[in-house]
Amino acid sequence: MKLLASLNLLCATLATAAWTSTPFSPASIPLAVRTPYLSAWLPQGSGAALNDVWPTFWTGSTLGWAGYIKVDGTTYTFLGAPNTSGANKATQKSMTFTATQSTFVLTAGPVDVTVNFLSPVEPNDLVKQSLPFAYMAVTAAPNDGKSHSVQVYSDISGEWLGDAASAINWSTSTGSAITHQIQLQTQQVNVDSGDRIQQGSAYYSLLSSTGTTYRTGSDTTTRSAFIANGKLDNTKDTNFRQIQDNWPVFALSKDLGTINSASSPVVFVVGHARDPVATYITASGNKDRNPYYLSQYTIASALSAFLGDYSGSLQRANTFDAKVKSDASKISSDYAGLAALSVRQAFGAIEITISKNGNSYNTSDVLVFMKEISSDGNLNTIDVIFPSWPIWLYTNPALGKYMLLPHYEYQAAGLYPNTWAVHDMGGSYPQALGHNDGKDERMPVEECGNHLIMALSYTKKTGDKSLISQYSALIDQWTQFLITDSLIPADQISTDDFAGSLANQTNLAIKGIIGIKASAEIFSLLGNTNKANNYSSIAASYVTKWQSYATSSDGSHLKLAYGNDASWGLAYNLFGEKLTGISVFPSSVYSLITSWYKSHDNAYGVPLDTRHTYTKSDWEIWTAAIVNDNSVRDMFISNVVKYASSGKNRVPTSDLYDTVSGSVSGFQARPVVGGHLALLV
Repeated sequence: MKLLASLNLLCATLATAAWTSTPFSPASIPLAVRTPYLSAWLPQGSGAALNDVWPTFWTGSTLGWAGYIKVDGTTYTFLGAPNTSGANKATQKSMTFTATQSTFVLTAGPVDVTVNFLSPVEPNDLVKQSLPFAYMAVTAAPNDGKSHSVQVYSDISGEWLGDAASAINWSTSTGSAITHQIQLQTQQVNVDSGDRIQQGSAYYSLLSSTGTTYRTGSDTTTRSAFIANGKLDNTKDTNFRQIQDNWPVFALSKDLGTINSASSPVVFVVGHARDPVATYITASGNKDRNPYYLSQYTIASALSAFLGDYSGSLQRANTFDAKVKSDASKISSDYAGLAALSVRQAFGAIEITISKNGNSYNTSDVLVFMKEISSDGNLNTIDVIFPSWPIWLYTNPALGKYMLLPHYEYQAAGLYPNTWAVHDMGGSYPQALGHNDGKDERMPVEECGNHLIMALSYTKKTGDKSLISQYSALIDQWTQFLITDSLIPADQISTDDFAGSLANQTNLAIKGIIGIKASAEIFSLLGNTNKANNYSSIAASYVTKWQSYATSSDGSHLKLAYGNDASWGLAYNLFGEKLTGISVFPSSVYSLITSWYKSHDNAYGVPLDTRHTYTKSDWEIWTAAIVNDNSVRDMFISNVVKYASSGKNRVPTSDLYDTVSGSVSGFQARPVVGGHLALLV
């Protein structure tokens, strides 16, 4: 087994040189990433082609997703790693990713096959953004100038629903489209187990036209049928069973006939849909929340509309991709690649919800729920929303507002007993049940500061004062807490809770002081001059005192904690000034950190602080956005890209990694990579 593993690793390593990767080869490539439960990735490591390995869920569990193309009677695998005799492997030529797409080109004998995975990002259209579906489009083109007979096949397995021991059932509908619908036999509404939702259905669909066929059945017999015949027999396996019991798969195929130029794309749609999508605590009891798109569609009609909109979706995606690339390329090509890689991962953690009154949906009551993917599964964790905040400001600030509203509504209802801001809206996604006992993870300065910074930055970006005017009392309450506890923070954890608690945190004090100044700006916008002047004066006085506490005795750097000259860390919370457009810390502080970080980077970045050699990619990029030397800015960016493309890891981008080895230190697929867009806001 060790020899086999070594050979597999060698093959993967050699494969890296066999195709081009643009802009670089990440640890894992997004394939279908739309929600916390529709999240399919291609693990890369040191190099894996689309047909070298199975796609995986973000956790690393296998998602059966296979693809074949038959050319002049010879069958080639282009997707997944099915162990079926009679098929050759197509040879991958290239991989390219953008903000919304991952595109692979493979050679299948005399035909090149282009496989485009599109997970639309449409932040300003809440109906379209809330659709829990993604595309895989397959196009064939002769590479020898001759005509060829071509058939395309793909299937998914029940693994798209979760644990292989789970019992499932399924159905297939025909008409204008052929759609397989698969679900767990035993459903539990709004229950997440092992990071998989125990509710709803997976879908696999293809428009119906001449030459389109389908089949449900065991993986071996179904795939062998296509290899033998170039088509399927439109039969249905009705022996419902466990996912791992003779592995039922749900297959679709399309006969392209004879082609002498590039074919029209064969467009498959994969998805996972459910209703309701969450339960939400209110003063009058817990309420179900429904997916936004149901205001316009049923699930079935939504799937149909999505399936018919590939060309429109692709056009809009290309426009969005071009904007991200153009904006980020003004910083550097390295930065453009990192920004593009981060977009689908961030959007793949959220779901856009509305409430329902009787039989009608209330689109004026919008809440966005975010899953704290991989770290602990909380719902709308403020110190996860905060590092992701740049992507929402960049794409559609209203999405950020809709993430904050549950917190404001909950605390304004008087359900939370503490005076500081609640850490999250629920310990287990998708249940937004709050913490009426007040025993949530305690990050008082962290969360109060985060709220005030985000509230001001949203208001200034949009001109919409509704959030700050409706909840000014809460804003004032959180400000009072910061005045008490942020200049000299008590022993507590910050967002970097994995590093442990610490008293007198320099960086945490920065956040608190910026939060107080942000509150001053908020009350100025609301016309409350007395509060504005008072809070502004307090923030200014705190900065003067903070400088004496936070600066090392030799004046060379900022300490990690007051009283410890030998300590230091990333002062990324200064980015709060950039987000809000305020200025309370002097420029000398920025010069100080720039000079220090310039000479303290390791192979893959600057450590988070002196307690460990690990760092966080989001904070690296936030720091890149605040240093006042572009060469230091570019150092931070290049080191993060070097880590992201190192070939040392196989998981969707982790924000926590070691700066010496480049290896992941924990976490994966988290939405905090939205913070990688910090330089765009």
